[in-house]
Amino acid sequence: MEYKEFTGKDIAEALTNASVSFGVTSDCISFDVIDKGSTGLLGIGSRYAVIRASIIDENETATDSDNSIEEEKVVEDDVNDSLDSDAVSYAEDVCTEFINGICKEMNIDVKEVYFYDEMNNTLNVELVGDDMGVIIGKRGQTLDSLQYLTSLAVNRKTEKYVHVRIDTENYRDRRRKTLENLAHNVAYKVNKTEKPVALESMNSYERRIIHAALSNDPHVATHSEGEDPYRHVVVTLK
Repeated sequence: MEYKEFTGKDIAEALTNASVSFGVTSDCISFDVIDKGSTGLLGIGSRYAVIRASIIDENETATDSDNSIEEEKVVEDDVNDSLDSDAVSYAEDVCTEFINGICKEMNIDVKEVYFYDEMNNTLNVELVGDDMGVIIGKRGQTLDSLQYLTSLAVNRKTEKYVHVRIDTENYRDRRRKTLENLAHNVAYKVNKTEKPVALESMNSYERRIIHAALSNDPHVATHSEGEDPYRHVVVTLK
């Protein structure tokens, strides 16, 4: 297995450079971080991030892909089954108990408003109260964590899988519009400069928004690079 060293302003950029050099996406690359790099103080003393990377053996990649496909099929089969009214009520009770317990520890009073989307098998939870900015957190990270943990709590106690979507003060829609505007602005820059642009690290939901926003753009293409929590979208010229 041949290893090569790659540099970048950060680990994500170094991994992107490795992907370009090997001609594969980042999920086909194994790497070790040699130096995380540093921005220094006002640019003084800054240094590039350095990684040591190689292409993953094709047999290992194929095995991982097969397992992922199988898991997706199982999840999809579960999601297609909507809940009956009793199951929805039970899921709401579990949500209320879990969310109130978390918020009590944070000294925040909230009220939950529920709407079950039968077509998409999604339990939508709107949180109402003061200090919702604390619940949202930086770039929605606290809200995402609360949603993830609540989903685990609910699906641990229900027979059928159900998506749980938590929102407050219309944050999800506002964030979606911000990301869509960002995507179109970056696409314009890539088309004008003819140089790829790597966006900041995002979770899978936000990366999908970027991909969808530019899916019909005739001039640019998008793909994801890196590994969580550094995985990000790269916009390139077609």
